[in-house]
Amino acid sequence: MGRALGMDRRLRVVHAIDAGLSTRAAARRLAIGIATAGAWHRLWRRTGSVAPARQGHPVRSKLDPHEGFIMDLVIERPDITLSEIAALLGEERGVADSRVLMWKFFAKRGVTFKKVRACGRAGASGRRPPACGLVRGPGSASIPPA
Repeated sequence: MGRALGMDRRLRVVHAIDAGLSTRAAARRLAIGIATAGAWHRLWRRTGSVAPARQGHPVRSKLDPHEGFIMDLVIERPDITLSEIAALLGEERGVADSRVLMWKFFAKRGVTFKKVRACGRAGASGRRPPACGLVRGPGSASIPPA
């Protein structure tokens, strides 16, 4: 991804076009693309500024407004899957979502879903099941304190 050009060059292009040069002539004179010169001038007319927009990924997620709803689902049903959360979010809140976005949402908040080793394995025949107090249950969620 390229980086934004300096404000001085942007302002010189805009002032050259405002002074009467065509967009092509201003672009040629200042060694930039014709489309870039036109875009900067339109931005200047629309906003009064030619400052570049912030580059990079958005800071906020589309799931941030629904954080309470999602966390309540996890607390109510600790064995819920990411796919089920995404489906419920779509049904009840109308937000189309994917498992990957759900995973990133929980990772950002430090919430993990772990399988408990004692529950998922097959034991030898004749062995007793593990004691009830030692196992939380399959798919328990670990939510860090707020």
